[in-house]
Parts: sequence; C-alpha cells; structure tokens
Amino acid sequence: MMLRAGLIVVFSAIFCCAATASVRIKDITSLQDVRDNQLVGYGLVVGLQGSGDTLRNSTFTEQTMQSMLDRMGINVRSFALRTRNVAAVLVTADLPPFIQPGTRMDVTVSSLGDATSLYGGTLILTSLTGVDGQTYAIAQGQVAVAGFAVQGQAETITQNVATAGRIANGALVEREAPGHLRDIGPLALVLKNPDFNTAVQIAEVINKFSMRRFRLRVAQDRDLNSVALVRPPGISTARFMAEIGDLMVDPDAPARVVIDARSGTIVIGQDVQISTVAVTHGNLNVRIVETPEVSQPAPFSNGRTVVVPRTEIDTNQQGGHIGIVKGASLRELVAGLNRIGLKPMGVIAILQAIKSAGALHADIVIQ
Repeated sequence: MMLRAGLIVVFSAIFCCAATASVRIKDITSLQDVRDNQLVGYGLVVGLQGSGDTLRNSTFTEQTMQSMLDRMGINVRSFALRTRNVAAVLVTADLPPFIQPGTRMDVTVSSLGDATSLYGGTLILTSLTGVDGQTYAIAQGQVAVAGFAVQGQAETITQNVATAGRIANGALVEREAPGHLRDIGPLALVLKNPDFNTAVQIAEVINKFSMRRFRLRVAQDRDLNSVALVRPPGISTARFMAEIGDLMVDPDAPARVVIDARSGTIVIGQDVQISTVAVTHGNLNVRIVETPEVSQPAPFSNGRTVVVPRTEIDTNQQGGHIGIVKGASLRELVAGLNRIGLKPMGVIAILQAIKSAGALHADIVIQ
C-alpha cells in the first residue's frame, strides 16, 4: 500500500488565451425580461427490457399504469401486475420565449422510481405544464440514453447515467407563453458576465452606431449588469435589436483562476499576475508492506495455527526544487510554474499558497 503525503495531483490542462477577441453584443448580453420558461410533467416510459420499476416498490408507477389502462378501457385493478418494462419518469423542458404553437423542442426524461435503465424505452403522451398550471406542450417519443448499466451475479458495469435521457424534438408546443416583444417596457441589455468596463464599452459602441444610423444616442450604461436602451422612432424592436446585436466589442473580465480539484483542471485568466515569490515543492512517500506469516505449532503440542502479522514501513522524501516565479503576464506565469516541474495538484496547492501569501493578484474559484 502506498501513502503519499504532500502535493499529489494529476494535471489535466492549463488553458490560456493570447488576447481578448472581439465578440458580438448578442453573444454576451440578453434582452431584459426575455427568458425561457421551465416546464415539467409526469409520465411513463414503456418498452424497457426488464429494467423498469419494481411495481411493489414503486407504487406510484403501478397506480399510474392502472389509471392509463382504465382510460383505454382495460380494467386491471383486481390483478397483481408484475411487469418490469415500465418506469415512472419526470419530463422537463425549457420553453423558449415567443415560441409559436406547433413548434417542436427537446425534452429531458429522468427516472423517478427504482428503474435501472431507460435504454430502448418510449415516453407515452405526457403533458408539460408551467408554474401557472397551464399545459404548454405535449411530449412523446423514443428516449435516447447515453449510458448503460450491465449487471451479473458478481459484477456490475455502469457507464454514464442510464436512468436519464433526452428526446430530440420530442415535445410539441400547444400554447404560446404569455407576453410579446412589443409588450416589453424600457429596453435594457443584461450582461451575462457583469463588468463595469464591458458595460461602458457596449454603450459607447451602440451610441457610435446610432449616431451614424439615427443621429441620436440610444444607450446608457446603468451599472455593471445592464445597459439601458431607447428605441429610435420608425424602427421595430426586433430590427433594432438585430442591428445592435451584430456590433463588436472587446469584453473585459476580472483576473480569475478557476480550479477543479476533482479532475485537476486549472483555468488561468489572461490578466492574472503573480508578484515575485520563491516556491519549493517536494513529496513524502510512505511505503507500507504487509506480509503476514503462518505460525504452525509443533506436533502434539496442543497449540493452534495462527497468522502472525508482519509489517514493513519505508519512507522516502524526494528533494524539493526551489524556484523563483514572477508572472508579469500569463505566458511568463505558466512558463515559471512549468520550470519547477510541478504536477497537477502541486500547481493547485501552490497557487492557493501564493494567494494566501498575497502574491497572487486574482480571485481563486474552487469547484
């Protein structure tokens, strides 16, 4: 058995970018009060190959199946159902804004009972309702599952999640969500990544365009989250948003380091800087070997055969290299960390230590 004390990690990747690229305004903002509406429904998935709910454990599945068969004119109330080909599921979907009846959209199907897999199942007609209790879509179709679960007498193999899947274009919109584009009050762009500098840039770019196009200023930066707009006369809201949506800006972002300790992934923002620091890195290896021996008593000694534990412990501490790291830019920072020869968790631990020392000028986000 090996125990490692110190900095241990499997380094997945360090992502960086050379420079901030220009992006369209519509890619980093959204129109205020224009959003998706979440829908949910309860239904049955049938056609499973013995991987459905156990009806005695999932009584709601049995009750739902009996009610469905009753509506079809089949009375099974007095029979004990034993099928394992049916599973109770929750169906969820996002209703896009201003979507028209007759449009199709994707839905997600998730098992509610003790089913082991939804592979090969078909969702039966299910109503999807909103928070107001109204039915906005009807879902039905073949469930596509990305994972699988195979079980034998002594071993089980599972990949991804077999109890959840999607139905592409599986829902048919029956009712339009309340509200129209023309009913929206004062127009405003909401930033997906709030930042004062980005909001100011968006307002300046829009005003520069509107002065040429409409001979007036139509944008005003309100705060780090939003930019207020005034629709010029003689143009519809849809055309106005289409024209300003294609304008290009250079979004700014705070210096940030994102760490995923589970996978060893580190994402370092372009503006992250480190003051001059000296860093050392070393590992302590502890090796424990168990070699039990059998103690056999002499003949006619009335003794017992016992197992005698024998343990060997060996320690080895590798020499740690000390290096000077100074990150005036992202490129120099990554090069300095690579020169020390760090492995993934070592980079994570050292970045946290440098932040504690006050030399890392960025926010650390740990996921």
